[in-house]
Amino acid sequence: MTALVAVLRFGRPVTGRLLLAVLAGTGAAACAIGLSATSAWLISKAAEQPPMFALLLAVTTVRAFGIGRGVLRYAERLAAHDAAFRVLGELRGATYARLARLAPAGLAELRSGDLLARLVGDVDGLADLWLRVLLPGASAGIATAGAVLLVGGLLPAAGVVLALTVLLTAIGGPAAAALVARRAERSLAPARGALAETALETLRGAPELMALGAAPRALDTVRAADARLAAAERRSALGAGTGTLVAGIASGVAVWLSLAAGIAAVRAGSLDGVALAVVALTPIAVHEVVTPLAPAARLLPGLAASAGRVIELLARPEPVREPASPAAVPDGPLGLRARGLRVRYPGAGSDALGPLALDVPAGSRLVVTGPSGSGKSTLAAACLRFLDPVGGSLALVGSGGVAVDVTSLAGDDVRRATGLCEQDPHVFDGTLGDNLRLARPAATDAELAAALAAAGLLGFVRSLPAGLATPVGEHGARLSGGQRQRLALARALLADVRVLILDEPTEHLDEPAARAFAAELPSAAAGRTLLVLTHRPELFDGPEWARGPELGSGQS
Repeated sequence: MTALVAVLRFGRPVTGRLLLAVLAGTGAAACAIGLSATSAWLISKAAEQPPMFALLLAVTTVRAFGIGRGVLRYAERLAAHDAAFRVLGELRGATYARLARLAPAGLAELRSGDLLARLVGDVDGLADLWLRVLLPGASAGIATAGAVLLVGGLLPAAGVVLALTVLLTAIGGPAAAALVARRAERSLAPARGALAETALETLRGAPELMALGAAPRALDTVRAADARLAAAERRSALGAGTGTLVAGIASGVAVWLSLAAGIAAVRAGSLDGVALAVVALTPIAVHEVVTPLAPAARLLPGLAASAGRVIELLARPEPVREPASPAAVPDGPLGLRARGLRVRYPGAGSDALGPLALDVPAGSRLVVTGPSGSGKSTLAAACLRFLDPVGGSLALVGSGGVAVDVTSLAGDDVRRATGLCEQDPHVFDGTLGDNLRLARPAATDAELAAALAAAGLLGFVRSLPAGLATPVGEHGARLSGGQRQRLALARALLADVRVLILDEPTEHLDEPAARAFAAELPSAAAGRTLLVLTHRPELFDGPEWARGPELGSGQS
């Protein structure tokens, strides 16, 4: 429950709206109980055929309660949903901001489907904490306390019966539901995350799975994840039914015991006959208010699990520490210098890179080689301050040999000076122009054309009927591997970085396309310091390329 308490702190800015929702909900519940009690009195009194004026106050009160219940219920829903959605907005914003700070190194062991489930499913599900648990519980508690006092004032024995059965409904019902469905509720959020993760990975790899004949096995995995979620939901529904059963039994017991106590009191002359209907029928309305608490309490284990997954994300340590007073990035062309550089991923037991000595003079073109897993991507992450060194130093070197350690620079400043083309660049499901303008939103069409021309993609774009307005499809599905790689290069060039790092830029290209890309790269990135990380050094063998260290072979 510690995670739930942490989530509740996000509700502090909307405390006023939450209190308004509680007041409106209490008023609506009180009107529902008052409507039942007053109607019972009115019907009983009317049976005695008194003068009409003796019933006018009760008739007016019934109308007031009937109208008030609807108006106050609407006000309660409006205030509660407004407050809950504001809280979710803050929580989702905080989660997204944290993901931005953690990505990519701080999320290395989490899969995209699980992250999506946390950001969407878990955060959205926490709305129930306010809408179905806290606010209805507070309103029902206040209104029920008033009803118990009312019935107890008419007949103390009936008041005691009502209080005990309400406690049975409010505590026994949720306890019975939790006993049946506790494990299922706790497993719901992880099961949803697992299903989202499995389905997303299967959809992303669908072409390869179908080509290799592995689609049926992948679908079996999705069905198994779906079956686990369905089993947890059935168990959860069984718990909800158990809680509702307890509440229904408690309501019936309250009515019959109150009626028995009321009949005895009427015979003894201590209770007016007209009030007997109030004593016997009011418990029905009271239990209608309290009964939803059982399924609401059933949600608590699942909400706690969702809150725990979200808070765990928010509490993750950042892979880099921003300096309190960031230094300035050196002026002029930039180079890179590493001395004894060691880098380790958060939570890992050993270094992923290092010790490494590296010099990339400003304006040079350096190729660093190494097999898969040797630390090439880790080096790129360190250069962009996605990871901080655990040993040694890494510096940006400017004009006059001025070197500034990257750990003394703000991460955003480093990434404005240093750009990265990954081996699997992400292409968003938009147009060519949209994907390019990610690097510079205010770029003109002429600037986009210049970047495309430098990347060798302008001719292709001009051959398209819609030009820059051409949709590229999900993950760039309408582009070839080479076109996606060139689009990513154009995007990096448009960002106008001074140091450009390319991590396995020819990985997904066929041999002719890979050689063409490597041959055109120096002219495309002219005027920039170029660092290429590859396991295919033969593609970068020309005189314009300098050879750096081979990672995985001492790295020094």
